[in-house]
Amino acid sequence: MKCTVWPAAAATLMSPMALGSQQPDSSTRPAPVTISGYVTTGYSYSTHPLGDSVIVGRAYDRRQNSFSLNVANLTLERVAPTDQVAAGFHAEAWFGQNAAVVKSAGLNLGTDADIWQAYATLTLPAAGPGGYLQLKAGKLATLLGVEVGEDVLNPNAGIGYQDIFLEPYTETGVELDGKFSPRWDAELRVSNGWDQVTDVNTSKTVMGRFGLTPDDRTLIALAGYLGAEQALNNGNERAGANLVASRRITSAAAVQAQLDYGQEDGAAPDGGQARWYAAGVWVTFDVAPGATLAVRGDYMNDRDGSRTSGVLGFPANAGMKVGSTTATLNITRWNHALLRPEVRFDRATLPVFDAHQNQVSFAMTLSYMF
Repeated sequence: MKCTVWPAAAATLMSPMALGSQQPDSSTRPAPVTISGYVTTGYSYSTHPLGDSVIVGRAYDRRQNSFSLNVANLTLERVAPTDQVAAGFHAEAWFGQNAAVVKSAGLNLGTDADIWQAYATLTLPAAGPGGYLQLKAGKLATLLGVEVGEDVLNPNAGIGYQDIFLEPYTETGVELDGKFSPRWDAELRVSNGWDQVTDVNTSKTVMGRFGLTPDDRTLIALAGYLGAEQALNNGNERAGANLVASRRITSAAAVQAQLDYGQEDGAAPDGGQARWYAAGVWVTFDVAPGATLAVRGDYMNDRDGSRTSGVLGFPANAGMKVGSTTATLNITRWNHALLRPEVRFDRATLPVFDAHQNQVSFAMTLSYMF
């Protein structure tokens, strides 16, 4: 799973019943089925939208000068205990405008509905304290990156360029998870490919992740992937690596960083190999009781245009660099609620923001978590 340090309060609010069920259960009785979820609504405005309706390069906050029903999330889960032979499941449905962005090929529940995740889990205890092996099968969120699909668990309300353009949202396949000591874990996944419930070719994608926690304040994770992602083409492969590091500096402050490299055969404008690079940093600080400031800086070099050309409002291009700085105030003064005012500055090497090279945008989201 992805690693995120800051949002312990948000996670606690989102799923109080599920948190309790995640503790090891040595009894023979199965863990209870928990029900949790959240509702997020928002408003976004950009100084340079496309056609007064689209904020260029955005996912969840893409609608210009508009109030949005972002998502209503409903999650059913039975956690498989890790200290015994056990089974469990996780099923997560989305309804709302965010669902239209994250859809996978081959699964269509309507424009604004999606099954974000749905998988079964089998657990075998392993030697050592807390050690276990888990087999998961179904539709699973990506192993890459800091940011996750569930917006309430991210430091910022709007997701950054690395999450949108350089990672899959979900994959459908099988995964083997192993925790072999309190300090390290690993995951290996074989899937149909990036955002594919129905495979678009006959090749499979392999993704792996290795996580290390050298101390209670630090997490380091290295992930990599390899597979053919183009329709009806098994020869042109996409490959890359993703490094995430997290460190809690003090009880009130944390920092996270992410580095990406990727390449894909046959994806450059001349039919050759396309490459891309990216880096991102997140810093969070508790500025007052119930208020956390999160600042993100991200940079992406899509040198051949393979990841951005004609996508989410970006015009066709043969390569560009784009980055942003985002500041979000996460306010949790109300039980189960998360209010987030946000300001963001984007800049690109091409005039992609309605004939401008930069844009300033403002957003506000309100979430209720149960």
